[in-house]
Amino acid sequence: MSEVHAFPSIPTKILLPIDFSPSSQAALEMAADLAKHFHAELHLVNVIPMFPTTTLPDMIPEAEFIREARTFAEQHLAKCHAALAARGVKSTSSVEVGNDIAGNIMEVVDREHIDMVVISTHGISGWHPLVFGSIAEKVVRLVQCPLLLLRSAKPDTSGKIPAGRSTEWW
Repeated sequence: MSEVHAFPSIPTKILLPIDFSPSSQAALEMAADLAKHFHAELHLVNVIPMFPTTTLPDMIPEAEFIREARTFAEQHLAKCHAALAARGVKSTSSVEVGNDIAGNIMEVVDREHIDMVVISTHGISGWHPLVFGSIAEKVVRLVQCPLLLLRSAKPDTSGKIPAGRSTEWW
């Protein structure tokens, strides 16, 4: 007798943490496919990290940095919403600000009643994951709903867009 592995329930609201990197674009494409398949709503969240004031250059006030980052995120999220609507996927989004990116993501999971999370492993590169740990790793440990972890290749630093990829989302 063969067993069929399925979700305990069909997701109605899928969360995608998005930082507008190439790997989060790939995760957006996968999350959009899942949302369309399940007739679920896709909620995009972008978290703006709050830095200790000692890490920001003296010439950039923290409030100005956050305002500019929020404007950037909102503009790119609007492009994502338009592309998702064109594919027939209902979407919402939020921009969060905080010191604990994984914690912010978990707050959104609770607040938005998320049934499933789709997250990519290589959104942030360089020294940050070595010092702070992987955001995806923290979310995997904390989340209680089904999670799709997309292990993506390390970002291409040549600036070239891989074959078959587009920048349609942003």
